[in-house]
Amino acid sequence: MGKLSFSQDLGIDLGTANTLVFVKGKGVVVREPSVVAKNIETNEIEAVGDAAKNMIGRTPGNIAVIRPMRDGVIADYDTTSAMMRYYMNKAMKQRSLFAKKPSVMVCVPSGITLVEERAVIDATKQAGAKEAFPIAEPFAAAIGAGLPVWEPTGSMIVDIGGGTTEVAVISLGGIVTSMSIRIAGDDMDEAIINYIRKNHNLLIGERSAESIKIEIGTAGKVKENKELDIRGRNLLTGLPKTVTITAEEISFALEDTVHAIVEAVKNTLEKTPPELAADIMDRGIVLSGGGALLHNLDKVISDETKIPVFITENPLDSVAIGTGKSLDYIKQFRSQPNVATRPSIE
Repeated sequence: MGKLSFSQDLGIDLGTANTLVFVKGKGVVVREPSVVAKNIETNEIEAVGDAAKNMIGRTPGNIAVIRPMRDGVIADYDTTSAMMRYYMNKAMKQRSLFAKKPSVMVCVPSGITLVEERAVIDATKQAGAKEAFPIAEPFAAAIGAGLPVWEPTGSMIVDIGGGTTEVAVISLGGIVTSMSIRIAGDDMDEAIINYIRKNHNLLIGERSAESIKIEIGTAGKVKENKELDIRGRNLLTGLPKTVTITAEEISFALEDTVHAIVEAVKNTLEKTPPELAADIMDRGIVLSGGGALLHNLDKVISDETKIPVFITENPLDSVAIGTGKSLDYIKQFRSQPNVATRPSIE
């Protein structure tokens, strides 16, 4: 194989909620929702990303708005491939690289099966990649968060995305122990929808639930019980209705999801070797991903584990940044299998 030209390569955070594309020297150049609008009659793609997300709940009968990624893995192969092609072309146009196909480093959940990983690699190649290299999501998040992943010291990362929560302890360039649970931001939205339906007889959509989570969502005890007016469909009358909800209610709705994330952190700590556990006690736990922005979540995890918890500087971009930075190690990954990645499946 000839020498790789890293300037044309891409790092992709193929997330359940959002897809980010990193270009070396430019940083994150694409940051859009993992949403596709598809004509179910002609099977043609009508819109991708922000344009498709704006169509949610507003489309005619022949247009379906699809989220092709579910729980961190591909749920709709062809639609995922088409979405990736759109984002890769968008990123490469900014670099004027029409002629050459890029090599792509794409993140995958640490708990993914080999079949699911193969689907991600194949979809990336079908989307126009010359080669596709998988990297474990928590490892990429740790690199993006600036943790000393190559040093003989323990670093703990908790990446809370849309479909999965990835918890990992990393040392000497590898994942020592990890846990991947399919409970994350989407489950928080679903919990809010279910709570409001059950307690207020009001049906709201995913976008409204996400807005509520961002506005007044809180983990644990609420200090300031903010109120928010929300609109939806009254399940008793079928007519539009506005109700007022409080931060305390949303905290209660999110209780089970937050508890599952905390338990994943505690279970991973229990499996951590004593020397690395001591390092984590000193260095703390780092949170990344959109779920890390849930108000008070860092304090709840800290209170439960008795370990300092920090939110990385760019929680939404950490995985993409780490995936992009890992492009420099492609040749190393290929020649020396690393526990942070699985061998590429040819």
